[in-house]
Amino acid sequence: MTPSNDKFYNARIIERRDISDDLWVIRVDPGGEYSFVPGQYATLGVVAPEKHYERAYSIVSAPHEKFLEFFIELVPHGELTPDLYKLQVGDEMLMRKVPKGRFTLDSKSGRTNHLLVSTVTGIAPFVSYIRTLHKEWKEGRFAGEQRLFLLNGASRSWEFGYLDEIRKFADEVPWLKYVPTVSRPLDDQKWTGEIGRVDDLIRKYADLWGLNGSNSVGYLCGHPQMIEHGKGILQRIGFTKEFLKEEIDIATLLGMIEIFKHKIIENAQTAS
Repeated sequence: MTPSNDKFYNARIIERRDISDDLWVIRVDPGGEYSFVPGQYATLGVVAPEKHYERAYSIVSAPHEKFLEFFIELVPHGELTPDLYKLQVGDEMLMRKVPKGRFTLDSKSGRTNHLLVSTVTGIAPFVSYIRTLHKEWKEGRFAGEQRLFLLNGASRSWEFGYLDEIRKFADEVPWLKYVPTVSRPLDDQKWTGEIGRVDDLIRKYADLWGLNGSNSVGYLCGHPQMIEHGKGILQRIGFTKEFLKEEIDIATLLGMIEIFKHKIIENAQTAS
């Protein structure tokens, strides 16, 4: 059954950028008015003969941008991303008209240090924060009182969807620090930056930047295991639940579930 038009737009892809074999960026024309706060997510969907599939994707773009941008990872056995992966410029998808989510920059607690930790597509909401603040900085509406400290992890450097953009911002403004790290440097001989799992580097850079549970807010976005490990590290240096935000990468979580299901099926077939 086709979803009702009062809840959905037919969003059209106007640009596609392939990052790797299983990572890509799309920019879409939502097809109508769409207002959101940096850090929120949009719900994208496709209609298959048997079902209407939907998933939440953090919005990369800033509210002032004309088009919406998404950084997506292919889940080979997933219900939605294989169909999204097939879509090219000019193709359409469903998008709910109302954004959701509370993974927004905390500007009310009085804390002005923000430690942002992400893996691969988990960078999306942080890019939205940065683009928004950068525009306000250029226009004189943001004085740099909020300071962002971004740790961005990936297995290999070509999985960074926004490496050059964020480096450029970090070189230009005093309120942004950026450290990308790769966890499989042997596969990436040309990489000369930081190495190691991003969650294993949290304590090192929190100490270096003078960030702790009494002066900062922590944000974790991406792989579920990174979030759990990272949350434990931050709690050990004094971050309480009130000053910790987390957003699990739904595509990664669903991919893990699908892989687990397929292993169960394979084991059952082998046993029989």
